[in-house]
Amino acid sequence: MSRSSPPSPSVSADVVPAARHARVDLAHRRLVGAGIVIVVLVVVTVLGVAVGSADIRPETVWTALAHYDPGNPEHIAVVEKRVPRTVAGLLVGAALGIAGAVAQGVTRNPLADPGILGVNQGAALAVVVGITVFGAVGSVQYMWFAWVGGALAAVVVWAVSSGGREGATPAKLSLAGAALSAALAGLVSAVLLIRQDALDALRFWQVGALAGRGLDVLLPVLPVLVVALLAGLASGRILNLFALGDDTAAGLGMRVGRARLVAALIVVALAGGATAVAGPIAFVGLVVPHVVRLLAGVDYRWILAFSAPVGAAFLVAADVVARVVARPGEVQVGVVVAVVGAPVFIAIVRRMRMVGL
Repeated sequence: MSRSSPPSPSVSADVVPAARHARVDLAHRRLVGAGIVIVVLVVVTVLGVAVGSADIRPETVWTALAHYDPGNPEHIAVVEKRVPRTVAGLLVGAALGIAGAVAQGVTRNPLADPGILGVNQGAALAVVVGITVFGAVGSVQYMWFAWVGGALAAVVVWAVSSGGREGATPAKLSLAGAALSAALAGLVSAVLLIRQDALDALRFWQVGALAGRGLDVLLPVLPVLVVALLAGLASGRILNLFALGDDTAAGLGMRVGRARLVAALIVVALAGGATAVAGPIAFVGLVVPHVVRLLAGVDYRWILAFSAPVGAAFLVAADVVARVVARPGEVQVGVVVAVVGAPVFIAIVRRMRMVGL
């Protein structure tokens, strides 16, 4: 009886060049994508300083930046209004972009964003309580309530989902986060219906806005956001292990429970700080990681590196549109992000057909 002939060496020989070609193609796509992102980020930053609801000539904008005159109203508008607002947009956008990527990675849920841990609604309810019970006034005081509320909401979600033999699985985290977010949203609405003063104070903050966000709002939150951004950027290896599944990650030496807790704290710090500065802006953390995967692939080290500048550029671009779309007034950036982000996200979902992360 004749033995079957061994497989042709040409088959396996073709695999190596194909894999090498795929790696080269991915590296080229990342390089081109990085160049595009940098150019877009520079352009939208310039537009954020140069464009507003009031018409100021480009040469006046340049003069205001180079030779600031505190007695010139146009210089004041550029240096004291537009520049801090643009910096706030860059910081908040980067924070939400990374928070969304971490949330999707730790839950292995392509629809996850910071709201999946109840952070946004927890922050909103805490700010409402701060206004109605403790008399909080202004964004600086809102910030501390937002952090505490976001952290408490995340702790509740973690405690609820940790019950049972399997612990805090991605599915249980998602369900607990969605349930808590719905309950907190109902409480916020109930308080706002009863207390008109809270409704007036939160009317614009709750939609999400960058108008009036100056250095007095940014500086208190800046240290925590910077540390959280660095921690988020360094969490790529952990998220790559989560993508393999909890059992595989544990087999490779990762302490799954502790790693998931650290990732949740990063999301709380980023989303809570961003919410305190600009209000609960939706869709940035949801859409940005999906857009980034088209450029960076599935490696979370690259996804996180791209998510920060893409999120920053997305939010500042939306804010520029918010300033000019209803001149001489302006709409809230949260409205523009929702209008732009919803159809983009639907298109991405249709294209990816909800492939698991």
